[in-house]
Amino acid sequence: MNDDVRNIALGVIAAGVSAALGWLARTYLWRRGLRRKQAFFGLPDHAESLLVVNRNAGGPELSVMRHDVFALLELSALIKDCHAHAQVVAHDAARQGFGERTEFCLGGPASNRRMAAHLSSLLPGVRVNTEAGPDRWAFRIDGNDYPLDGGRSEYALLARLTAGERREARPVFLFCGQTAVSNQAATRHLARHHERLARKYGTGSFVLLLKVVNSEAYGPDVVELVADVTRAARTPLPEPTAAGTE
Repeated sequence: MNDDVRNIALGVIAAGVSAALGWLARTYLWRRGLRRKQAFFGLPDHAESLLVVNRNAGGPELSVMRHDVFALLELSALIKDCHAHAQVVAHDAARQGFGERTEFCLGGPASNRRMAAHLSSLLPGVRVNTEAGPDRWAFRIDGNDYPLDGGRSEYALLARLTAGERREARPVFLFCGQTAVSNQAATRHLARHHERLARKYGTGSFVLLLKVVNSEAYGPDVVELVADVTRAARTPLPEPTAAGTE
């Protein structure tokens, strides 16, 4: 074998080794990213999850707003990326505890009974005004009010919560918006920023208050992070005292 043939052979071998090492490195990084994503969402391979759907507030029981359907599609894509499965359940049919399966709960407490139960038990520091009037749908958190200005300024809560301290407990994700557009905005924010959220919070709980800006023009795409309200949202509000008592 002359030197030219030897050099060609060595070049082919080196190229093959480099390609193999590159493939192994990419595969390792992809698998590591997948495992981190699965851990954040609580969705190992072939896991089952729940998509709890609300109804059109004031509409028929089984009527779902168009933007809520879009939100469910975005969540379904995230679940599929984790190699997991989803079951769509109506808000009044999901009569079970949480922690056994990852749950994605969509909609405000007026249109989603499951959301109302989660707010009451998991986020006792949040109040949503469902009474008719100019302040309907306003959020009250930590003494601050966040009113709805439809089409211009709309708020949504995005939360990841776990039941107790069990390591194997699956999280529940809440997307509680003042409108269907803000529901979708919260799901889209999670889809776009889940890697950053995972780096910051790991597999812990968080509650974020989001503001959807000018949805009439931009739909659910322009979202501002108002504040991390985890502590305030999870702290029970003080019981009102009766007038005249000490």
